[in-house]
Amino acid sequence: MRDLKGKKALITGAASGIGRAIALRLASEGVQLMLVDVDDVALAETVNEAKSHDVQVIGRHCDVSSPSQISLCVKTVREDWGSLDILINNAGICYHGPTVKMSAEQWDRQLAINLHSPIQFTRELLPGLLELPEAHVVNIASIYGLVASARSCAYHTTKFGLVGFSEALRLEYSRQGLGVSCICPGFVSTGFFEASESHQERVRRSPPDWICTTPEAVANKVVKAIRRDRGLVVITPLAHLMHWTKRAAPWFIDWVHRIGRRGKMKRKAARLERKAA
Repeated sequence: MRDLKGKKALITGAASGIGRAIALRLASEGVQLMLVDVDDVALAETVNEAKSHDVQVIGRHCDVSSPSQISLCVKTVREDWGSLDILINNAGICYHGPTVKMSAEQWDRQLAINLHSPIQFTRELLPGLLELPEAHVVNIASIYGLVASARSCAYHTTKFGLVGFSEALRLEYSRQGLGVSCICPGFVSTGFFEASESHQERVRRSPPDWICTTPEAVANKVVKAIRRDRGLVVITPLAHLMHWTKRAAPWFIDWVHRIGRRGKMKRKAARLERKAA
């Protein structure tokens, strides 16, 4: 999809972070936008800023954990525009903590927002997308959809699922003019970690800036992926290193985690000894 001007795009989770950056980047390319989020105040700010590029921008409240609200949003797209050229599934949440401590409600909410909502948006919009000479679906996943770590099991589950969904959809419909891109950034400076739900009350700190990229850099990669119809897009040097290591030497990932567990057990034993003394 070389020429983006005049195309119509729906972006979920568009009020802040990566979603906001993608919205503003597409607006600068002349793309008409429907932006959805649950944060009405931040969404209104994004809508107003995107309108400064002299394009049509619609903001809509939508809780993507609700299938009925997703269906209503899709109905609005059809009524207002008739067709959609670009779908960007960006909305996501994270829980950090022991898997054994997660409630059924926490599991269900992560699955609903991170995985079920992209599938439902895609499923309901797919017939219309396939009617166009060219259309594109972008799923914002994560390096955590390619490489796992401890204490974020539900998040990994959803992102691994989104990567698989993207790959299968691309293989099935690429010959019918549908492009599918799965974006897997490493750490991004969005405040996502501070906002994530945690088993502990303490505020989680973001990774250091030197291993992070910016939402704007991710947005540029998204636009390039749409234009060049790229499938899997891994972003940041650290993410590339993690992905390459997982494919080339999966045993090394296991070894690193084993070393980490041994150190943790030693520190725990030392604390117990000090308490007993």
